[in-house]
Amino acid sequence: MRGSSTPFPLDGGRAGVGGARAGFAEEGAKGFVDSASCARSSDDGSNTPTQPSPVEGEGFSNFVRDDRKPGSLVRRAKALRAKPTWTEARLWDRLKLLPVRFRRQEPMGAYVVDFVCHRANLVIEVDGGVHELPEVALRDLGRDGWLNAQGYLVLRFSTRQVERDIDGVVATIRDAASNRLKRVI
Repeated sequence: MRGSSTPFPLDGGRAGVGGARAGFAEEGAKGFVDSASCARSSDDGSNTPTQPSPVEGEGFSNFVRDDRKPGSLVRRAKALRAKPTWTEARLWDRLKLLPVRFRRQEPMGAYVVDFVCHRANLVIEVDGGVHELPEVALRDLGRDGWLNAQGYLVLRFSTRQVERDIDGVVATIRDAASNRLKRVI
């Protein structure tokens, strides 16, 4: 059984830094902070954590763990991952070589995007000829609007662009990711 001075599992084992029982331990126990020491330490900044929060970093975005994706959307994404188009497969082979991590056929909200880099908040879509139809183009505008509202930049490329100039497409993606990350990749 855990004692009252056991640190919260996500605080990296640093007792007294935080956790579920921070400030509620019995007097004299590890991690106990009285109001006088709080007042003293808040002035000098010594209570500032030295490591980033465990929920920061690659793979986390504006979507919280509580945002559960409907099962049908996840099944659709898995099916799309299992049978990529030729141009998606070719672009995916090139995206894997970049120094930032992309995911393919990723559920986001009510949509499944072709490729996404959460760190750069960048979505890549490869559009076939059907996206030239007015009703599909209108649906794409709504989708892009929602993704932009979430903080993502959406880059759309036609299958012809990927087939004819994959180097140019990858260079555009690399430039966009570099600009979003504010560093050269």
